[in-house]
Amino acid sequence: MTTQTNSDASSCTERMRLAEDAARTANWKRWGPYLSERQWATVREDYSADGDAWGSFPHDHARSRAYRWGEDGLLGLCDRQCRLCFAVALWNERDAILKERLFGLTGPEGNHGEDVKEEYFYLDSTPTHSYMRALYRYPQHPFPYTQLLDGNRARGLDDPEFELADTGVFAEDRFFDVTAEYAKAAPDDIAIRLTVRNRGPEPASIRVLPTLWFRNTWSWGCRHEGCSLKPRIRTQEERAVLASHETLGDVVLKWSHGPKGEAPEPLFTENETNHLRLYGVANASPYVKDAFHRHVVDGETGAVHPERVGTKMAVSYRLDLAPGETAEIRLRLVDQASSPSADLEEGYEKVFQSRQQEADTFYEAVLPRADRSSGEIARQAYAGLLWSKQFYHYIVSDWMEGDPGHPPPPSRYAGRNAEWGHVYARDVLSVPDVWEYPWFAAWDTAFHMVPFARIDPAFAKQQLLLFLREWYMHPNGQMPAYDFAFGDVNPPVHAWAAWQVYRQAAGAAGGDREFLERMFQKLLLNFTWWVNRKDREGHNLFSGGFLGLDNIGVFDRSQPLPTGGALQQADATGWMAFYALTMMRIAMELVLEPGGLRVAYGDMASKFFEHFVQICDAMNAFGGDGLWDETDGFYYDRIRVDGGAPIPLRVRSMVGLLPLIAAVVIEEEQLERLPGFRKRFDWFLQFRHDLARHISVTEGAEAGGRRRWLLAVFSRERLLRVLGYLLDENEFLAPFGIRSLSRVHRDHPFILHVGAEEFRVDYVPGVSNSRLFGGNSNWRGPIWFPVNILLIEALERYHDYYGESLRVECPTGSGTMMNLREVAAELSRRLAGLFLPGADGHRVWAGAQRFRCDAAWRDLHLFHEYFDGDSGEGLGASHQTGWTALCVNVLEEGVR
Repeated sequence: MTTQTNSDASSCTERMRLAEDAARTANWKRWGPYLSERQWATVREDYSADGDAWGSFPHDHARSRAYRWGEDGLLGLCDRQCRLCFAVALWNERDAILKERLFGLTGPEGNHGEDVKEEYFYLDSTPTHSYMRALYRYPQHPFPYTQLLDGNRARGLDDPEFELADTGVFAEDRFFDVTAEYAKAAPDDIAIRLTVRNRGPEPASIRVLPTLWFRNTWSWGCRHEGCSLKPRIRTQEERAVLASHETLGDVVLKWSHGPKGEAPEPLFTENETNHLRLYGVANASPYVKDAFHRHVVDGETGAVHPERVGTKMAVSYRLDLAPGETAEIRLRLVDQASSPSADLEEGYEKVFQSRQQEADTFYEAVLPRADRSSGEIARQAYAGLLWSKQFYHYIVSDWMEGDPGHPPPPSRYAGRNAEWGHVYARDVLSVPDVWEYPWFAAWDTAFHMVPFARIDPAFAKQQLLLFLREWYMHPNGQMPAYDFAFGDVNPPVHAWAAWQVYRQAAGAAGGDREFLERMFQKLLLNFTWWVNRKDREGHNLFSGGFLGLDNIGVFDRSQPLPTGGALQQADATGWMAFYALTMMRIAMELVLEPGGLRVAYGDMASKFFEHFVQICDAMNAFGGDGLWDETDGFYYDRIRVDGGAPIPLRVRSMVGLLPLIAAVVIEEEQLERLPGFRKRFDWFLQFRHDLARHISVTEGAEAGGRRRWLLAVFSRERLLRVLGYLLDENEFLAPFGIRSLSRVHRDHPFILHVGAEEFRVDYVPGVSNSRLFGGNSNWRGPIWFPVNILLIEALERYHDYYGESLRVECPTGSGTMMNLREVAAELSRRLAGLFLPGADGHRVWAGAQRFRCDAAWRDLHLFHEYFDGDSGEGLGASHQTGWTALCVNVLEEGVR
């Protein structure tokens, strides 16, 4: 008999909550960080004539204009349908605007595109959000809105972005640390602790307004699910309000006195548009959305409802803090039906202590081998991943038609997403970045779910399945890309993600074959869409639009080619080879079931095997050498103009490396269990020598006396040639990973002349120097986590086949020989170096010294969209803990 320690018991607690939530015996995920950081300037809120989402709903409107499709707030939470929201509002008694949401520049305003101009950090969260913690750094100087706009406007594409810290507002630590913590005593009983610390050298005052409000679902006259009668928030007792909603029920918010015993001021208004301010039209009621700003900042006492009733309320605290002093505000949000007598202080401290301990032990089990430094980084990566779950609402048909009783929007039936009228999104989704990309991107989601599967496999499976459901997937089999253009093309990585999630989840509870089969059946439709729509000439050479690597290329491949003609893409074809191999692996898994074989899946395994070989043959041999350039030893895109011979676009980039990921090893034992597939496989090898030449086979002592096969785009010879580029520090190998474009193009740019036009590709290690592909999206040199992870996995598969028989110089020219598993480990170590302290004890962060050396900043981590190809500086979206949360996969490898 084993004795369970306290640590063991508490480590199981969060897993038990996950099981209860999955079984729907307890609704632990009903409340979470589903409140977006930005709803303004999104496609959903765009009712402009020209589709200008950035310009149609600016930040200046956000405090005064009711949202139609969602809500936003600062360090907040809401229920999973975003009916009732809670967040923090702040005023440092100097700002011109009440700080209710994060500020940033829109795409046209930033010199490198959209960019949040705030300092905030997601520090912790459990998968059920039983415990959450986040930090916002609020300057004590007036927030420099105008300075940020002017500073970026004055900078060009060759200049770095002008950031909040560049304005000097954090000098001498003159800022407040505002920490929001949430701990669930029960699924509908949430203790809230707001902690404010004066970091500055002098006394400072701050107003803190914990705010509760209902999303406006009553002003639009809509008829779809989720619209409701107007809810109500009213005073219940001295320090409590009752929020009543027809489907959510009655929820009570209770709050404490101020830290020095003072009574805070409750404020009430309606979450409705201030038409007078925005449009010069009289309001139906004087109590509108921006009432708290007008009351607190402008001193307009008549702005708030004197009867203390409405759909939005706040509790206004004034805190006067000495240097280094910390003050705490306590609140409790509780469902009246489930906990009718819950007192604010009842078990308050205990619930925080318990949930923090349970979070600690949960992550100790998730990261059992991590040292302190890598464990803290991974913990914050998971926190960002979990805080990036957002309520996403977008009913395309209603959005196109407009709402009854409101002016109809300009005709949209030939515009954005017009062919996607079936999309009905009202879900909690994992989004790339809750401010800069507060919408789903299908291929981002696939990458997000790989680290998610380690902490919440049920959510990972649900998210992957969701985009294959009929209210997202197009009837023709295409998956929606992202809401700026559902019809654009994302790389086909869902099959890979499904396979990764299936294998990770299998370790704890056995393989979820039902999940895998559901994914496979829907992915058949998507694979067929690719074959029918993206193989233009039927030669198994593919081209797409936005394939993740578009910005490396000579042209914007989402648009018609400026030269005319057609493009054959090495990356699109490589993605499809990878897709076919992954579908083959899934089919081979589904063939087997307890008690027998499922012949249909054996047939599908054969189908995808042969499809892979056809793609591989086209890539290597169509028209001679396919997309392979024998002189350079690299794969290139090819363009055909005016019926002429294909022209290789000799850009050494991730486009030519990506085919490396299409590689699978098949063992003799696997084929022995699949007689139907084995028969077809053997026939193919015997009679189709023209295609089977791309399959490697070993047998004898090296393979343990048994045969094994490598299915890969690359032959051994070509693999060695490309690895020479991959591992060359003057080409792709950077100090912190693999660059997306060879550094050789710094001194030798690629230039293509077509008629009188010139097209050019230069190595740019950091942010974009061109607006051709959009503001901060640039892969012409930076390091990008998703493809680095795919390359590392591929190298490990090659090692499984070649073993010690294949060793390469790493780095190229160094004389240091490694097998491919050691190369994969070296790449993991370099990627981990983006976050871990170096030999000097400091982190990389060449462009942000405070994160390297300053004690107030050095333990806070950001997970950027991409990283400078030379210095490792974080760039692009600063909270992209969707795909950059993949760093958890390399942190253990990086510290061995």
